[in-house]
Amino acid sequence: MKPDTLREFKAGIFQALAHPTRVAIAEVLRDGELSAGAIFERLGLEQANVSQHLAVMRAKGVVTNRKEGNQVFYSLRHPMLVDVLDTMRRYFLQQLTEATEMLQAITEE
Repeated sequence: MKPDTLREFKAGIFQALAHPTRVAIAEVLRDGELSAGAIFERLGLEQANVSQHLAVMRAKGVVTNRKEGNQVFYSLRHPMLVDVLDTMRRYFLQQLTEATEMLQAITEE
């Protein structure tokens, strides 16, 4: 295996999540499979917009899909991705806490 193979894989996953709409899609799929229509409805976005983002996520292996009749259902390829999203939430909250503490220290001067 090339030394950069794992890095390229990680970068691909981050690219697949590098848009707020794609993060929102992953978040609505955290509890399990949803139809494409349910995803559009929950996000309140246009079908064409969400479909394009789902295509990117499918191409990068973040989501899988299956067809049942005339409906398409999507799910996260692996539930471990929920852990990544939760870790990013904790990271954000830590950054916010640090910024708040720094601002508080400045105002107290």
